[in-house]
Amino acid sequence: MTDNNENTENENTDAETPEVETSEENASPEPQQDDRLAEAVNEIAALKDRLLRAVAETENLRRRADREKADAANYAMTAFARDLLSVSDNLRRALDSIPADTDLGENAKTLVEGIEMTERELLNMLERHNIKKIDPMGDKFSHDLHQALFEIPDTGKEDGTIVQVMQVGYVIKDRLLRPAMVGVARGSTEAPTEHVDTKV
Repeated sequence: MTDNNENTENENTDAETPEVETSEENASPEPQQDDRLAEAVNEIAALKDRLLRAVAETENLRRRADREKADAANYAMTAFARDLLSVSDNLRRALDSIPADTDLGENAKTLVEGIEMTERELLNMLERHNIKKIDPMGDKFSHDLHQALFEIPDTGKEDGTIVQVMQVGYVIKDRLLRPAMVGVARGSTEAPTEHVDTKV
C-alpha cells in the first residue's frame, strides 16, 4: 500500500511539474521579446542618426571641394597677376613722362605708339583673365578699393572725393588685387561753424 501511495504521489508530482514549467516558459518570452524589440528600435535609430550625419558630412565636403575648385580656377593666377602690374605701371610711367607739347621726331613717335600698343595689349590680356583696372578719379573714396596717401584742402570738391590718382588699382573677379593709391579732397580750411560748446 505504501509503495502504491508513494508511486501515486510521485506520478502526481511528475505530472504537475511540467505544467508549472510550461506556464513559466509561456510567461518569460514576452518581456524578452519586448526588450529585444526596444533594443532593435534603439539600434535602428542610432544607425539612422549615424547615416544622416555621414550624408551631411559628405555633402559639406563636396560643397567645400566645389568652392575650393572654383577659387583655384578664379584666383590661381593672383600672385602672377600682381607681379605683372608693375609692368603695366612702368609702361604708363614711360608714357606720362613724355611732355604733351613736345615735338617728337618720327622715330620717337613710333616708339611711343609701340609703348601705347603694348600697354593696351597688356590691359586687354588682363581683362580676358577677369583682372580689371580701377581708375577712380572723381569717385567717392572707398576703403574697400582705395588707399588714401594724402588729403588735399580747398579743391572745391566734396569731402572724400578722389582728386588725384597716384597709382591705379586692380580687382580680380570680385577680389581686390591692389588698391588704388589716391589723394582725397578735404574741404575748406576755414574754421568750421561752432556747433558744440568747446569752452571749459
